Amino acid sequence: MEKVDLTDNLKKVEKNIEEAALNSERKRDDITLLAVSKNHSLEDLKILRKAGVKLFGENRVQELQEKDEKLKSEGIIQDWHFIGHLQRNKVKYLMRMENCRMIESIDSLRLAKEVNKRAGKNNRIISVLIEINASGDENKYGIKAEHSEEFLKKLLNLKHLNIKGLMTVLPYFDNPEKLRPYFKKMKKLFDSLSDNIIKLDELSMGMTNDYQIAIEEGATIVRVGTALFGKREY
Repeated sequence: MEKVDLTDNLKKVEKNIEEAALNSERKRDDITLLAVSKNHSLEDLKILRKAGVKLFGENRVQELQEKDEKLKSEGIIQDWHFIGHLQRNKVKYLMRMENCRMIESIDSLRLAKEVNKRAGKNNRIISVLIEINASGDENKYGIKAEHSEEFLKKLLNLKHLNIKGLMTVLPYFDNPEKLRPYFKKMKKLFDSLSDNIIKLDELSMGMTNDYQIAIEEGATIVRVGTALFGKREY
């Protein structure tokens, strides 16, 4: 496999983020780049980290733990977001990791209560995003948009959760412009919940294929993997 120039990839992604932010009349600093390191080597992660990437995301608890432990053995403390579907029996492991800064994928009340309970046992408050199934795709996790207000209200009583915003995972289209209406829908929902229920700060949406469009429509966090790392190694 041809060796990928990770620093060159990062420069291209950064340029795209800056242009998309400008198109939405925002600054580059308004957007957080979350590098999705799942199935990529620790060596590549460290290259991007050295090049300036501050935040990485994983979607499997075991892989996140293994990478984090190896980095810590080298004296490196790395901040993480957990971005995948989270099983309740794995929550306890994440809550023991102080540098797991956010769970982006709260998709049920049972999961939210478990995260709240485990966070309490570890004397911490964990930042979370509510995952919204914006496309209505039955193969995707998340709360239906029409149920989001009721769901958010229930989470307000969970004192060890810091509800920061919303997240969505959308289907893949060859033409990413087809996703623009869903991003618009997410921004409208974000604004409505923020105005009527609780102030929200983060809107995590957009991946390698569509992150520029997501930014133009209001994303504050983009989850980019392939555009940075190249194709997955395993």
